[in-house]
Amino acid sequence: MATGSADSPATLYGPVSLVLGTVALIAAVFAGYIGIAIPFLFGSLAVTFALLGLARKLNRGQCAIGLTAGSLSVLYPIFLAAALSA
Repeated sequence: MATGSADSPATLYGPVSLVLGTVALIAAVFAGYIGIAIPFLFGSLAVTFALLGLARKLNRGQCAIGLTAGSLSVLYPIFLAAALSA
């Protein structure tokens, strides 16, 4: 029996940020229909989990993609609203 387990909840930061970032990016495309709350919330969570995963150096590729998708989904509706209001 193994004395230490390599599994910990921290290993899920990468996949969770990747999924939340992808869902947020898809929701940001449809922000005109569903509003900006869902992409902003999911994108913020994706960025948070990605930064936590990058700090622990676990699943760095998935965290980087989640960070990129999450930040794009947070910024896209903001830039869209700014462009349409001017």
